[in-house]
Amino acid sequence: MTQAAERAQAWLKAPYDTETQKATQALIDAGGDALNDAFYQDLDFGTGGLRGIMGVGTNRINKYTLGAATQGLANYLNKQFPDIQIKVAIAHDSRHNSKPFARQVAEVLSANGIKVFLYEDLRPTPALSFAIRHLDCQSGIVLTASHNPPAYNGYKVYWSDGGQLVPPHDKAVITEVRAVKADEIRYDANPDLIEMIGDAVDQAYLAKVKELSLSNQGKEDLSVVFTSIHGTSITLVPPALENAGFKKVSIVEEQATPDGDFPTVASPNPEEAEALTMALKQAEKLGADMVIGTDPDADRVGIAVRNLEGEMELLNGNQAASVLIYYLLERWKENGKLTGNEYVAKTIVTTDLIADIAKAYDVPCPECLTGFKWIADIIRQREGEATFIGGGEESYGYMIGDFVRDKDAVASAVMLAETAAYAKSQGSSFYEMMVEVYHKFGFYLEKLVSLKREGMKGQQEIAQMMEDFRTKTPATIAGEKIVEVLDYQSSEHRYVADNRTEAIDLPKSNVVQFVTDQGTKITARPSGTEPKIKFYVSVKGNLADTSEFAVRKAELEGRLEAITKELGL
Repeated sequence: MTQAAERAQAWLKAPYDTETQKATQALIDAGGDALNDAFYQDLDFGTGGLRGIMGVGTNRINKYTLGAATQGLANYLNKQFPDIQIKVAIAHDSRHNSKPFARQVAEVLSANGIKVFLYEDLRPTPALSFAIRHLDCQSGIVLTASHNPPAYNGYKVYWSDGGQLVPPHDKAVITEVRAVKADEIRYDANPDLIEMIGDAVDQAYLAKVKELSLSNQGKEDLSVVFTSIHGTSITLVPPALENAGFKKVSIVEEQATPDGDFPTVASPNPEEAEALTMALKQAEKLGADMVIGTDPDADRVGIAVRNLEGEMELLNGNQAASVLIYYLLERWKENGKLTGNEYVAKTIVTTDLIADIAKAYDVPCPECLTGFKWIADIIRQREGEATFIGGGEESYGYMIGDFVRDKDAVASAVMLAETAAYAKSQGSSFYEMMVEVYHKFGFYLEKLVSLKREGMKGQQEIAQMMEDFRTKTPATIAGEKIVEVLDYQSSEHRYVADNRTEAIDLPKSNVVQFVTDQGTKITARPSGTEPKIKFYVSVKGNLADTSEFAVRKAELEGRLEAITKELGL
């Protein structure tokens, strides 16, 4: 009998319900990959908490794995805060089962004597992060699988600062979760400890978003097409844009209804061009200046703007973040708000252009591991000592200000639109501002290649690819000499020329990075939330004159193509 089959046997008796027992028996009878994938491991916390396919099994999202996670969290919270009434906020997205899962999680917490603030209906993830601090909670949970396919769901846990769990809490919670036996999960809810929340918290959040504004110029003239791609942002992005003064906002109505099947797209991910097809068509029909689209839990936002030829062009996360940070820093400087005690932040796989922009304004730009929980951790460490202006990561996530401690598509949608409106009011455009950034600070271009490898076999393939990347470092790539190797697993930064090493002062992570003599950076890392391995390639050049943009862009694209081809991607 395989290890997975042995683990599955435990699910054939109480406390597992009859329906679960039948489904487990069917998996055992069928055997093979389906059984192995469902039971070969326990779901683990990655960069985004628990995430997996819904169904029976220890490696699936279901009543029992969520129950164990919640019981473990409750046990940890009760140990950490023994002398107070613990409070936890809970939100959920538009996915199948998210609402009943959220209710069930609330019931388990209440059974453990914990006060719960449960959103009455679906809400964006950033609203949950905001609610934690607004309601003085010790923790928070959002039921979401972000932009994964419809079969997935997930469970993200936040700490009292409004950020996702980081060490030591993440591993400590998992330790508690793994110690929970199925018959120890408390389902005897205390309804008196569950309080529904909604509009009042929404209004407090929207007021904070409105306060971010640095200029009202051009807002009434900017034409925006917005799509929520069947997700939660429909609840807060339209009112946030209206509050900010935008008058010409057109919603893609076919995608405005929350729906866990995401019926109009192949994937509800604004990082993928296909997800914004309907919005782009609507923008062309209306002659709009900008398209804004968010993922189902409204932490990521994708945009399209008119390029130098007047055509709608999708921008990637590095481009949008760079222009946004430039706009924020320029307005802060213009408004006399830069005192020398501000900072921005980015992750290690995000464009170095952001750091170069910040340096020009004498604003520090600390770097952190992938995942916004690490940016939130930087803010927590500097709380009360320095002011966070904004930050971003290449995967279409941005945060402005610190009232939310996770990537925020609602506030980002408003501020990206403000950037475009300001540019238009100056006789320019968002795209022309991007070209101006390349001219002033350096022309960076990036490419992301994601390889999907599902199940236990896929996990093994990803591990082998990372091992090869780590141990078989080439001397050159596409004619560029590799001069630095950074291994975040061993915390070692090695300079190839003299084999000198420095310690990397970040938590250990399964990431390997090559830097070439041309300023190219190549990074490999397994996704923490999806069955993928990701390769990030960034090349750098100069744009001496904005009139040379097309030529220089083609050169950089050629370098990207040569590098990815040589890597076999």
